[in-house]
Amino acid sequence: MENILEFKSFRSPSDAGWEEAWKLYEESFPRKEIRSLADHLRALEDPRFTADGIWLDGEFVGLFYYWHAPGYAYAEHFAILPTMRGVNIGSRVLAEFCQRFGRVVLEIDPPETEIAQRRQRFYERMGFIANDYLYIHPSFQRPCEPHQLILMSYPEPMTEAECHALEQFVRNPVLRYSCHGE
Repeated sequence: MENILEFKSFRSPSDAGWEEAWKLYEESFPRKEIRSLADHLRALEDPRFTADGIWLDGEFVGLFYYWHAPGYAYAEHFAILPTMRGVNIGSRVLAEFCQRFGRVVLEIDPPETEIAQRRQRFYERMGFIANDYLYIHPSFQRPCEPHQLILMSYPEPMTEAECHALEQFVRNPVLRYSCHGE
């Protein structure tokens, strides 16, 4: 029997699983890619932003934070608890997410380390395509350290115009909820 997978949206720090999700968020991403708590709470008020906890059989196992952009979902942060990795939970979550939204865009680090290479292969196995577009992502926190990321899209490549439009979407509204929105 397959376990029950659920996405439950967080609306405030009093929600069940919030503390586990926030800890996973802070431990899974570089500081420059993490919002402050105040900025995250402000983002939760934007109807385009969704911060889901991922639950398996009633237990918190991960997070999926994303934006509803024109024509696609922009997957901003996705992480599974380290103790739950390697048992296809991430694959199930991503497959369900892609089925729900159809068109999905996300960013990954350039494949310069073993973990970054594994991450890219994971997304490619899930049907994502690395787009040949120079993409520089600004920091969410100070000091501002813009960094290159790879844009990946599902189920097809993005045009240059679509990549540029995503870049503009990240700059506004996404960065409104960061040190850039102060």
